[in-house]
Amino acid sequence: MDFTIDRFSSEIETVLQALDYPATAPGLYEPVKYTLASGGKRLRPVLTIAACAALAHTDGTEAIHQALAVELFHNFTLLHDDVMDNADVRRGRPTVHHRWGVNAAILSGDAMVSMAIEQLATDAGAELADLLKCFNTTAMEVYQGQQLDMEFEERKYVSVDEYLHMIGLKTSVLLGCACRLGAIRAKADEHTAQAMYDYGFALGMAFQLRDDWLDTFGDPAVFGKEIGGDIVNGKKTWLLIKAREVDEMRIQALYADSCMPQELIEKVSEIYRRHGLDEGCRRLAEDYAARAKAIIATVDIDKRACDFFCSLADHACTRQH
Repeated sequence: MDFTIDRFSSEIETVLQALDYPATAPGLYEPVKYTLASGGKRLRPVLTIAACAALAHTDGTEAIHQALAVELFHNFTLLHDDVMDNADVRRGRPTVHHRWGVNAAILSGDAMVSMAIEQLATDAGAELADLLKCFNTTAMEVYQGQQLDMEFEERKYVSVDEYLHMIGLKTSVLLGCACRLGAIRAKADEHTAQAMYDYGFALGMAFQLRDDWLDTFGDPAVFGKEIGGDIVNGKKTWLLIKAREVDEMRIQALYADSCMPQELIEKVSEIYRRHGLDEGCRRLAEDYAARAKAIIATVDIDKRACDFFCSLADHACTRQH
């Protein structure tokens, strides 16, 4: 069996393109098709299939519906996040609410959640209750993370621990859930299923922290968007929170001066570098990646599968886009 991300993602793309949409109210489903066709890394559904394949010693396709559920839910969160953030562009294309309107974006997002649950339950057999418990618990945690993220926008001070807790809920739990769903479909024992969840969670932390780093220090030509958006918006990332800890007066003065965006990006970035925060954020992402690799090493899977999961962890903290 070809245990590669290309093989797993290809299977995901095939089934996504083959999704059957009701003929009634086609306007409800056009934004769904548009969202799913916009690409993305497909990391979450890949994790579901790969976890199942590694533990069940199969091709992992018995978890294909649960993988689709994770991808549908993830894209629903992006669709609604764009509405809340009033974002213009997602993955290089106009966001759903800019193309079809806010009402359509909300309603089509709601439809994606129902579609996700339908996929989750398909061919679930005796594992249905465990799958639903994992999925619903994770969904509520993601909502909690989004709520905290919104609340942080209104707060002047947020601690590093609060920030890490928030991204754990908003980002990492869904990667953990993706892995656990695959383990459940493989009929893994609870200890193994939890280890897979913990691996996915640590992977998600590495992924998000690297994303924060890339937003300031990435190459825009490779990253796919202009850098510095987090700085301009005053988003409370690990970098800005730590900068406030070490140079509060300078950071406060820069935002009070209402600098032009590019000037603000350059000056705040310089503070990050001066205090070694760029390296600190990078190292923290690497620490979480190392944690993910240490966890997967405890799971009884063959070397090929272990190498695959370790490569995902390495990529999460070194990727350029």
